[in-house]
Amino acid sequence: MGRPSHVKPARTGTSRREFFKRSAGGAALVVAASPMVPMGSLSAAPADRAGANTFQHGVASGDPLHDRVILWTRVTPHAYTALAASAHIEDREDEEACRDGKVLVRFTVALDPQFNRPVSHGTFKTGPERDHTVKIDVTGLRPDTTYYYRFRALGTTSAIGRTKTLPKGQVERLRMAVVSCSNFAAGYFNAYRQIAARADLDMVVHLGDYIYEYGAGQYGNVRPCEPANEILTLADYRMRHAQYKRDADSQAMHRQHPLVAIWDDHETANNAWKDGAENHQAANEGAWPERVKAALQAYYEWMPVRVVDPANLRRNNRSFAFGNLVDLIMLEERLGARSQQLDGSIPTPLGLAFTQTGAFADPARQLLGKDEETWLFDKLRTSTAKWKVLGQGVMFAQLKVKGAPNAVGGGLFFNSDQWDGYQPARDRVYNVIKGVNSSKPVNNVVVLTGDIHSAWAADLTQDPNNPDTTLGGYNPLTGEGSLAVEFVGTSVSSPGVSDPSGAVANSLKPANPHFKHIDLDKRGYMLIDANAQRCVCEFWQVDTVASISNVQTLGATFEVKDGQNRLQISSITTPKANPAKLAP
Repeated sequence: MGRPSHVKPARTGTSRREFFKRSAGGAALVVAASPMVPMGSLSAAPADRAGANTFQHGVASGDPLHDRVILWTRVTPHAYTALAASAHIEDREDEEACRDGKVLVRFTVALDPQFNRPVSHGTFKTGPERDHTVKIDVTGLRPDTTYYYRFRALGTTSAIGRTKTLPKGQVERLRMAVVSCSNFAAGYFNAYRQIAARADLDMVVHLGDYIYEYGAGQYGNVRPCEPANEILTLADYRMRHAQYKRDADSQAMHRQHPLVAIWDDHETANNAWKDGAENHQAANEGAWPERVKAALQAYYEWMPVRVVDPANLRRNNRSFAFGNLVDLIMLEERLGARSQQLDGSIPTPLGLAFTQTGAFADPARQLLGKDEETWLFDKLRTSTAKWKVLGQGVMFAQLKVKGAPNAVGGGLFFNSDQWDGYQPARDRVYNVIKGVNSSKPVNNVVVLTGDIHSAWAADLTQDPNNPDTTLGGYNPLTGEGSLAVEFVGTSVSSPGVSDPSGAVANSLKPANPHFKHIDLDKRGYMLIDANAQRCVCEFWQVDTVASISNVQTLGATFEVKDGQNRLQISSITTPKANPAKLAP
């Protein structure tokens, strides 16, 4: 979702489609006594000045498994062009690589930030065919272990990165930050800055809209876009990724924590679906498959993620096992199989709404597609982990402008880009959770969502406006009838609805009693803390994205207890004791 036009300058007002894309969380604020290190120690500056020139885009890691992790960096082309004939060349192999238009990059992985206990090293040759990026899948590592890494090329050394492998077997606790919607033009990445300072995190999960495709002034004017035009070509997407990776707070987050990321729509274009996007006009922007090809090539070059299927880059769903505690199941919901979004036709104060009738009720319409559905359903049914956590892009819970039980039509829905626009597909997921066709019910499902620039906590139920739980309804006072829970995180920087009093959020609650928390005002991130007894979500908010800031507050905290599948108010969690040192 996002702004409806891809060429017009920044607009005023808010359309129905944009309303929730431009919203975020804002509750009664509690200033945090957070487990932070001084922000000055989180500089993204490499070990030496030459290194800062050679490795301008920092270092990153991602997609950790129990025995391996992806390491990433980029060698700035002009740096090795300038140094190719200089005394900084380490040996003849480096010199020959430079003459080839390529460069040899060395990496080292160690158990300590001083690199006195190295465990792995090797080389990687990069060049213009991969936009001079370096991506290495380092294997042979130990489970649940923090490692430090760095790169060296052309006589210069990169910043030191810090990463961590996944645990195996019995696991007591998982603690991770969850982010989405990081719009460079709309503001500063202060949420990333706060996350980088949390030494006790196991990882960071990004739920999409890592970059935005718009040109200068089209969706934010706090910082200029590179390039200034809307990005369409491979060179454009590469340049936009490069700009994001030069951001100091982005670099700080990436070098302190491994990242697990999926894309949403803006990594290609707004409201993307399998065969097009709202923000793509083939008549003057070329064929959609060519734009997707360019976007995904740049994405896989610039992001520390594995390629799931080299023969089909649109396939991005994958899973991560945190021992017996959490199975993190990441979904692709845009480019693989999604049917085109339908438009509503019923006028409401929030725009054109729709009912679950006609084409909206067609079971052939897909969001995940048959192959990914089969994969997801198997993951849910066979998981032996305590918590089954779905990382995905668009809101799963029903969201209505007018509420009614399913028996009398279900009410009026107004965002067809989220699961509301694909209710038969959502019902198939609910059937798996409920345990139909002789399958066992799936307990402890937690859905993590981004996309709409707002903070929400919901009990997940198929019929939230029906108070009769004996008929599949839901009791909002007790949570009875809830089958799972969902936490929707606000944006890192993308704009939201100004709702400091909470009046707009409150106006939505009568039609949506399953939502326990709605905030439409602040930027920030979620902190997820899970153990065998409960899974907690803390909604953290930064005070501004208009300038660099070190202030964050806790907006709200909710939890779901083992086996209960419903939300209740919780309290701030305690940081892990004695976490591994942050990278210097």
